[in-house]
Amino acid sequence: MDDFEEIEGLRQGNERSFHKLLDIYSENIYNLCLSILQNQEDAEDTTQEVFSTVFLSIKEFKGESKLSTWMYRITVNKCQEHIRKKNRKKRFGFLTSIENSENAQLSPSFLHPGVELENKERASILFSAIDRLPENQKIAFTLHKIEGIAYEDVAIAMDLSLSSVESLMFRAKQNLKKSLGDYYEKNER
Repeated sequence: MDDFEEIEGLRQGNERSFHKLLDIYSENIYNLCLSILQNQEDAEDTTQEVFSTVFLSIKEFKGESKLSTWMYRITVNKCQEHIRKKNRKKRFGFLTSIENSENAQLSPSFLHPGVELENKERASILFSAIDRLPENQKIAFTLHKIEGIAYEDVAIAMDLSLSSVESLMFRAKQNLKKSLGDYYEKNER
C-alpha cells in the first residue's frame, strides 16, 4: 500500500484507494485499538475515528515513514485521547448516571481475538496485568509484543526516541514480571 500511486489516490479522494486502505489495515488497526483499550465498542469507535482522521489528513502525510507507521501513530494518539476522556469521566462521575458508568468499565474477561481458547485464562490474566501498566509502557508493550511492530516503528508511532522505547519496554517487562510472578509461581509449576 505504501506505493506512490495509491497514496496519491488517497490524497485525491479516490474511493477505490480508500477501500483498499481499509481492506489492508482495518484489522490491524482494530486489533491495536482493542489491545490498548480492552473494550470492543471503544475499539470499534476508535478504529472509525482513526480512518476518518487518515482520510481527512492524508494530504499531511509527508512520506518520511511508512504509511502503516503513520497510521499507527494516529491510532496511538486516538487511543490515548479515548483513555484521557474516559479518565476524565471517571473523575467527574457524579455528572453521569450510574448506568452509564457501569457500562464503561472494562470487562474482566477481555480477550484479544488472536488468543486460542485453551489459553483464555492465562491471556485474561496477562491482559489485565498489561492494562495496569503506566500508559506509555502499555502502549509500547502492546505495539511491540502483541502487534509485532519493530522498535523503530514503535518509536515513530509514539513520537519517542528509540532508546526511550527500549527503556519503556524494559520497565514494562519488569513490571509485568512483578505483577505476574506470584500467579506463575502458584499455577504454572
